[in-house]
Amino acid sequence: MHCKILGAPVQDGAGRMGCEMGPSALRTAGLIAALGDLGHTVSDLGTVTPAFGQTLVHGNTALKALPQIVAWTAAIAEAAYAASGEGMPIFLGGDHSISAGTVSGVARRAAEIGRPLFVLWLDAHPDFHTLDTTASGNLHGVPLAYASGQTGFEGYFPALRAPVDPARICTLGLRSVDPAERAALNAAGVTVHDMRAVDEHGLAPLLRAFLDRVSAENGLLHVSLDVDFLDPSIAPAVGTTVPGGATFREAHLAMEMLHDSGLVSSLDLVELNPFLDERGRTATLLVDLTASLMGRRIMDRPTRSH
Repeated sequence: MHCKILGAPVQDGAGRMGCEMGPSALRTAGLIAALGDLGHTVSDLGTVTPAFGQTLVHGNTALKALPQIVAWTAAIAEAAYAASGEGMPIFLGGDHSISAGTVSGVARRAAEIGRPLFVLWLDAHPDFHTLDTTASGNLHGVPLAYASGQTGFEGYFPALRAPVDPARICTLGLRSVDPAERAALNAAGVTVHDMRAVDEHGLAPLLRAFLDRVSAENGLLHVSLDVDFLDPSIAPAVGTTVPGGATFREAHLAMEMLHDSGLVSSLDLVELNPFLDERGRTATLLVDLTASLMGRRIMDRPTRSH
């Protein structure tokens, strides 16, 4: 596999500083070497650079950094489209607002080649607010709503070439959902598996059912992995910690199942805030999870001395 690494050091969408250091931390933690050790060809495409300058005014006065996020979205969407022509793009965030660009960019590519794009959203939050419904104004809470063609972004965010069908989106690991998002998710028909569902049924059956759907439609699969999908006890480096997240084994199981499926065509690694990390443990865990997704097996795992 040809892995294409692309940094998107966005922190304007989050409520605190630090996510712009995420791509550097993932590179420092050995992401490229880990992929190379698995036999993949790796190209580091560097960093996306947006073109700032647009002035935007919106009726929701809570919105923060709207012109900046719109500029980032446009630039990331073009870069994602270009990188998805061949090989597997791996996007290093930055906060989760980058996915407004990554998902819309790879969706445009999928539409051009006539294959449906599915999205697996591994996150404590569904990020399904619109510009009108977000109360915090932090735009890392809107990318999934935007990329799936929900109303309210017209005239602000770039026009979508190929919205993702909400029925082809699976959110997994949710445990912090605002009322407006809950209503919107239900109305749109997004598959929602919160942590209670994971507790009741186990992660494997829920994920397997979704992967079976992707396979049945000959779909491409974009995986968007937010650090806060993971329990903060194992992944502290995130500004939006929510207790009760995925365990170490649940997270690796998900990655191993995704690899076995052979369906994943692009990946986001988002919301890593190295300023909040403990000796790089969260960055290292994300690298290990990515290695699992790209083929590292249990028997191949190095043992670390502590």
